[in-house]
Amino acid sequence: MREIIASIDIGSSKIKMVVGEIINDELNILCAVDEDSRGVKKGIIVEPSETEYAIRKLLKKSEELLGVKVSKAIISINEDAAEFKIGEASVSITGDDHEITGQDVIRVLQQSVKGNIPKEYELVTVVPIMFKVDDNKTRVPKNLKGRSLCVKSVVVSLPKTDIYTTARVLEKCGVEVVDITIDSIGSYYAHHDETTDTSTGVVIDCGAETIKLAIVNKGIVINNMVIGLGGSKVDSDISFIYKLTEEQSKKIKENFALANKKYASQKEKEVIINTLGEKVLINQYELTEFVMSRLHEMLNMAKNEINYLTKKEISYIIITGGLTELRDFPLEIESVFGRIARMGKINIVGARDNKYAVCVGMIKYFDYKLSLRDKEYSVFNQDELDLLCANSDIKPSSNDSILGKVFGIFFDN
Repeated sequence: MREIIASIDIGSSKIKMVVGEIINDELNILCAVDEDSRGVKKGIIVEPSETEYAIRKLLKKSEELLGVKVSKAIISINEDAAEFKIGEASVSITGDDHEITGQDVIRVLQQSVKGNIPKEYELVTVVPIMFKVDDNKTRVPKNLKGRSLCVKSVVVSLPKTDIYTTARVLEKCGVEVVDITIDSIGSYYAHHDETTDTSTGVVIDCGAETIKLAIVNKGIVINNMVIGLGGSKVDSDISFIYKLTEEQSKKIKENFALANKKYASQKEKEVIINTLGEKVLINQYELTEFVMSRLHEMLNMAKNEINYLTKKEISYIIITGGLTELRDFPLEIESVFGRIARMGKINIVGARDNKYAVCVGMIKYFDYKLSLRDKEYSVFNQDELDLLCANSDIKPSSNDSILGKVFGIFFDN
């Protein structure tokens, strides 16, 4: 079966979708599109009908590129109220040869969830920390032999209202939610490597209205925090100083400002008509000073919060998110965090912009979950794959209701 996965990230500024295929353990991008957000405030859907309108436009863009409608996807949910709990469980291996299967992995993970979901919360994901086959520890128990399988896991849950609001919006757009995660997990999996998988570090996602911090221990998100500041605050500063519209401010930030004044030019200037009808001469160096000042404040806030989230020694800091696409952002990262920090960069053809980091990471994480549980999956059935290959304009029919189906792929419920 071809493993094709679609992911949707509903952000405050942009709604993003990536469709990718896993071939020989490598992600190949088939489609990466975005659409201006509507009805979303700090990652939370506050006007569902507006968000639905934006998602329909997003789906139309992807269909025009793929020739087939995406009707199944994995999604991320705002993680401000996420709960992280440690789960433990053990199951007996009853097969004749006592060989551990993907179904055994599912059973023990399912058991580890019990008693770890607060009232009015819903399971988002369960991440294994370590398995034990009899007395032997392992990260990958499948195909090993033993009489018992134990697991220690991190159980992540979110308020039901947050999950169901998002699920209903997607259902109205004809999209079945096949799995849910949080942005921090997506951000980590977008940039992780062998070094980060064996040490403790921090992933910081700088978005339009929030900065998300995640403490990651040996590849597992163990704690998080959301700071209510982001790129839109920079836009507001520019609007106030130069009397510009929000759209003008965002455009000049992205196309003219730098994140750090080291290479900003006193000679580079832009002329723009402000909201008062006046011609404003904007100097790149002066503009960058304003931008850098705000970025410095936000990154220092994130830096100060790290010590409250963990007492472990930090080996790395990865900074990602759409805001990092500002020119010279790595210089600003180094000025605040020093050399321990680096900017995460998506190096996959078709989705090189960091605004797609969460979507790319969600696909990689979903692939990991499939492999661990010995499952196969594709968002497209055979008829849809034929359409995809033929680049046809024929639209497949929409799926049944998504409510009650979330997590069915992994927990068979």
